[in-house]
Amino acid sequence: MVRQTLIKNVIKGEMAEIWNLFTQEEKEEMLAHFEVKSFKKNSTIYNEGETSKYLMCLIRGKIKITKEGVGGRYQIIRLVRPLQYFGFHAYFANIPHTGNAITFESSVVAFLPMDILERYMYKNSKLSHFFVKQTASELLYSDNMIVSLTQKHIRGRLAEALFTLKDFFGINDEGYIDAKFSREDLANLSNMTTSNAIRTLSGFAKENLIEVNGRNIKITDEDKLSKISKFGW
Repeated sequence: MVRQTLIKNVIKGEMAEIWNLFTQEEKEEMLAHFEVKSFKKNSTIYNEGETSKYLMCLIRGKIKITKEGVGGRYQIIRLVRPLQYFGFHAYFANIPHTGNAITFESSVVAFLPMDILERYMYKNSKLSHFFVKQTASELLYSDNMIVSLTQKHIRGRLAEALFTLKDFFGINDEGYIDAKFSREDLANLSNMTTSNAIRTLSGFAKENLIEVNGRNIKITDEDKLSKISKFGW
């Protein structure tokens, strides 16, 4: 009973954006296959190479999508915040997952079977349009990320990463970015070594651009840091 109540609350609340696109018949069928799962911090939701079967929606928590590169290093290619959808791209491309989905903190994820959703899309234009918008938005994000990672100096890349985290996750009551990233994660988001990320972060702190307290980071001089992010140096 508790689980059914949770599912209904998630559907009517957090997932209303997509749920309201279904017909009543579709809703009844989907309810029979709808799942909500909890994951601990640093849990893997799916691995690169696994078959894509579900549309996933992050209900609570934070997730990083990573991809392994040369020498075993991994790159954070996308971040997922609550009420964002993920995991469906590989299904439409008819290939296995090309990255790994890993939680930053304790998270709750909703799962909807892609084979059923795809069947709905053939007769539900609103649902098809929903996925077009999702994919287009993420493509634009990827385009901007490619320019940043390939053309900016490491200071510019890290500055942009900090603004990305701030804009993406917001700030807490104390003014810190509401996401506790390790130095390794900051490096993998900014395409640099961990040692470079540590040195650059320390440099920003000495210049009074940011305040660092463990994994908590507060941007204290947005104007100067923004110029570094914009011009890439």
